Amino acid sequence: MTVPPVSEGIFFLDRERPVGLQAQLRETLVSGILSGRLVPGTRLPSTRRLAGYLNISRITVTLAYQELAAEGYIEPQARSAYSVSDSAPVARLRASDEAAGDDAVDWNAKLKPRFQIAKTIRKPLDWRRYPYPFLYGQMDTTLFDLGAWRDCSRRALGRNDFEYMAGDFAAADDMQLVSYICSRTLPRRGIRARPEEILVTLGAQNAIWIAAQLLLRRGTHAVCENPGHPDIYASLKLSEATVTPIDVDGGGLPPERLPDKVDAVFVTPSHQAPTVTRMPMERRLKLLEMAEERDFVIVEDDYEFEMSFLAPPAPALKSLDRRGRVFYVGSFSKSLFPGLRLGYLMAPEPVIREARALRALMLRHPPGHLQRTAAYFLALGHYDSVIRRMRHEYEKRHEVMATALRRQGLKVAGSSSFGGTCFWIEGPEGLDSEKLAAELQADGVLIESGSPFFPTDQGPCRFFRIAYSSISADRIPEGVRRTAAAMERVMRTAGP
Repeated sequence: MTVPPVSEGIFFLDRERPVGLQAQLRETLVSGILSGRLVPGTRLPSTRRLAGYLNISRITVTLAYQELAAEGYIEPQARSAYSVSDSAPVARLRASDEAAGDDAVDWNAKLKPRFQIAKTIRKPLDWRRYPYPFLYGQMDTTLFDLGAWRDCSRRALGRNDFEYMAGDFAAADDMQLVSYICSRTLPRRGIRARPEEILVTLGAQNAIWIAAQLLLRRGTHAVCENPGHPDIYASLKLSEATVTPIDVDGGGLPPERLPDKVDAVFVTPSHQAPTVTRMPMERRLKLLEMAEERDFVIVEDDYEFEMSFLAPPAPALKSLDRRGRVFYVGSFSKSLFPGLRLGYLMAPEPVIREARALRALMLRHPPGHLQRTAAYFLALGHYDSVIRRMRHEYEKRHEVMATALRRQGLKVAGSSSFGGTCFWIEGPEGLDSEKLAAELQADGVLIESGSPFFPTDQGPCRFFRIAYSSISADRIPEGVRRTAAAMERVMRTAGP
């Protein structure tokens, strides 16, 4: 049976996508073959004809065809034409034409949903198209050494490394990365650790969730900060423990406000999230003393200490721990790029053994290639170089933003004494920061409402976070001006 040639109309290129035209051609053909729409023997347009139809270089089509031919998807014919290969992988099963309706199964009854309890910090995925993105945790790609990262990724794909990574790690971690954490990262925070005390995680939140699962259950009592990160509060609630949020002040969490019953305290002492205040030394020592007296554990999230351009960071709480009462959580996602999703948990060896077993049930281990790439990036000095570049640039942006906030009369409720990447702003009484954020988004400005950081408050929140890691210094003054103007508009419409 003769198979008719395929029409050029199935090919479409989106020049706005961050994907090369050659790769898009591959995607179209591979998708058609694997779905069964392009059957073996189907003739494809010639390279000249398809290039003319798509208005692209003929060599782009030729290279795409040649790559697919080398992989057995298509095969060459006469006069620069190709057809789908007889040996090409094709769909063996076809999906049913009768798709199940949304009401076919009562998923609420079956799933017993309980995980969507955290308030959402809204960050549009297309945030880069906004001219004034004051979003915390997002990065300015111009400050990152992508060439160095690519080089480290290629090193991690070398034969010796690949043979190591191609195997099953089981529950283990990349020892090069663990060794760097023990020898370089933790000593900078005054912490000594052995490899047996380290677990690599998918970011800090994964480490916090694991710690909560190990320490808490129904009948136990946990403490977290208020305001605090909504994902930490949600992780504690899901453990079915009794959770008590403690209001922070200018010195972070006050130890004297801890309830009588407590099994675990989750804190950000060196850089409170989101108020960015620092816990003074006397409070740290008091918290450690109380942990010993009352027999509870402290989980320290020591994020963003690398961004210290105004003053040296405070010592980690863990560095003062002499009784093994502190679990330490670190992250490379905050200092490199958020999509990296790589962090670690440092705790006593018996704890890490149990944490490793728990992690193995969820995901075995973080991707080996990612761990080895990060290990090379750290060991070869690229990490320190990037951090220096970020500190220098963020210092300039911090000063520009501080000046702009003063000029527009915005009240800073929290600012890191050593640097960081954001300010915590307190609006006037009656301000709804959710409405403010929506008003600003329409004006090209992105801020973060403070509402998600107050887990038990249901009313309007007048606080919001404004960051400078993702916006260039020259755009900050205008963005802050628009923020102040929008705040006045929202307050005028709020009524008495």
